[in-house]
Amino acid sequence: MPRVKSHFKRDVILVSVFCLFCLALFYLPTGFEPQQQTSDSLRCEGRIVEADNTDLQKVGIITVGHQALKVKLLDGPFQDQVLEADNTLVGRMDLDKIYREGDSTLVVLTLDGDGNIKFANAQDHYRIGLELTLLVLFAVLLVGFGGWTGLKALLSFLFTGLMIWKVLVPLLLKSYDPILISLGVVSLLTAAIIFLVAGLTKRGLVAFLGAFLGILTSAVLAYYFTNEFRVHAAVMPFAETLLYAGYAHLNLTEIFSAAVFIAASGAVMDLAMDVSASLDEVVSKKPDIRTLEAVRSGFSVGRSVVGTMTTTLLLAYSGGYITLLMAFMAKGIPLTNMVNLLYVSAEILKTLVGSFGLVLVAPFTAIIGALVYTKGSARVPHAAASPSEPALSRQNSAKLPISASM
Repeated sequence: MPRVKSHFKRDVILVSVFCLFCLALFYLPTGFEPQQQTSDSLRCEGRIVEADNTDLQKVGIITVGHQALKVKLLDGPFQDQVLEADNTLVGRMDLDKIYREGDSTLVVLTLDGDGNIKFANAQDHYRIGLELTLLVLFAVLLVGFGGWTGLKALLSFLFTGLMIWKVLVPLLLKSYDPILISLGVVSLLTAAIIFLVAGLTKRGLVAFLGAFLGILTSAVLAYYFTNEFRVHAAVMPFAETLLYAGYAHLNLTEIFSAAVFIAASGAVMDLAMDVSASLDEVVSKKPDIRTLEAVRSGFSVGRSVVGTMTTTLLLAYSGGYITLLMAFMAKGIPLTNMVNLLYVSAEILKTLVGSFGLVLVAPFTAIIGALVYTKGSARVPHAAASPSEPALSRQNSAKLPISASM
């Protein structure tokens, strides 16, 4: 019981520290706030009370033209006012939206020097309320099912999101080395997530070291094969938009390489924790196990998990470009042409490099775990004690490692 209380106290301290970190990250300035919101603009929620589609035209499968709207503002200093707003369609299905009466929209108000409304633009459908609802439901489910561990997992989820938005993205925009910055951030996140969930224990240490080696391997492979594949980072969504926005100096190819091992890092952490926890359980049930035997047990666990995890990674990536595969099949493009195309090659690179990290993290974690849990000893099993040794002495000697480990 004292050990359980001590472990719980450490957990409480760790959770408190991460809560402070999350709070500090939330208020951490990124240096890009003036570009995101200016004093002559205001954002608020509105409801469409009238939509005039007279100027819309259907051209093939796309719709172009202008939609005249009347919007009632639902919050902010101009609440309950009804304004005329514009919605111009440019013929791009991924960017255009068509409103109907009763829809909620995010309205961007342009103000003049006196603070009066000069122009109103219905930017997009308002989804923030639904997003917050989903987040709350997810948090309730996670904490309700996982209890204290679920609460720590939720905290790690929030910490990861804040680190990506408040640290990783701003540093990439400021032209820091994408590979080193991403590797550093992912390593920090790996340590935070694993130790927050597993606690400051040997199990957490083994999982972190195994995951770090797997991520490092993925980073090296991603950097090498991105250059060998001649993959241009323009395959990433909005890459050209970023260049035209005044960031042509960014090395998007290295950012793509970083994105490859960032995307695989979550699965790598999961696998490392599985192997570490399983091996810890094996050693706790058989404290006299030899190091090599423990390594073999870790390998056995790793083989069972790797098979499903690599398939999981393939499904996760393929789901993101399923329409691309459908388009090529619909046009009857040969498989050789398809797999050699830049977009498909980039996704193959992501899948295989991420899978490399997954496959290697299992033996990495098994070897480290065997050395840590057994302290690197190659003890002779107790059953091999000398026959001339008294029975009572053999029993006492068999108990010594257990009592020492307690």
